[in-house]
Parts: sequence; C-alpha cells; structure tokens
Amino acid sequence: MPTEAELIEKLRKIEALYQRPGTDGERAAAANARDRVRARLAVQEPAEPLLEQRMSMPDGWSQRLIVALLRRHGIAPYRIRGQRRTTVMARMTDRFARETLWPQYQQLSALLRAHLAEVTERVIVQAVWRDVGDVAERPDAPPGENAAGAGPGV
Repeated sequence: MPTEAELIEKLRKIEALYQRPGTDGERAAAANARDRVRARLAVQEPAEPLLEQRMSMPDGWSQRLIVALLRRHGIAPYRIRGQRRTTVMARMTDRFARETLWPQYQQLSALLRAHLAEVTERVIVQAVWRDVGDVAERPDAPPGENAAGAGPGV
C-alpha cells in the first residue's frame, strides 16, 4: 500500500495533468484517478479533528485569494454574522492549514502583490504624475503641525 506522501505526490501529478489542456477523455481519466487517490488518502489519514480556523486577511484581495484556495481544496469558507468582510472562517485540520493552505497562500499572495504593485505604479505614472518616488523625510514636524501628520480634511 502506498504511503501518504506517495499518494499526495501522485495526487499532485494528477492535478497537474487535469489542469493541462487535453482531450475530454484524458481530463475524465485524470478526474477519475484523482477521485480514487483522494478516497484512498482519506482512508489512510489519521482521524485528525477538523478545527474551526479563523483567518483575518489584510485586504479584500487577500480575502478573495484565500477563499479561492479553500474552495479549490473542497473546503467551504464562511463568515459569522458581524465579522469583517476580510475575515474568513473554515473547518479544516490544523496540519492541512499549516502544511498546504498557508504555504500556497503565501506564494500566490506574493506573486499577486508584486503584480498589483507593478500595475498600480504604471497606471499612476501614465495617468497622474511621473514621479512616484517616496516622500521626503524631515527631522521634525514644522511648528504648529501635528506630529501625527493629519492633513487637510482629516
């Protein structure tokens, strides 16, 4: 009987095959194989309890990414009434959250943030002003100005 690590690796290969364009028959065969491996893996996994995990994301983009990853793995994300829109709840094992979900989220989030930063800077340079460098730093706040820097209308 294959080990859990071998099953997981096989599942990754099947997922890659399934994601790749091909004939309908190849995609159906990959989907069937993926389902069989998931069923065997579920039987082999120790009965680790599902825990309610709360993830507070820094912004809407991050929230959308974590929701997409959860759904991709067959986990139903939810929010409890009254929670912020950037809070995501899900029931999963602690191991899955630590070893699978979070590393995927971090990698994809870094790529997405880099892309968004590049697009934002390019749009500002083209549409607003060409100098998007950092602001000058002064040693002290000018007399009569709040050190916190409350600007006009704030």
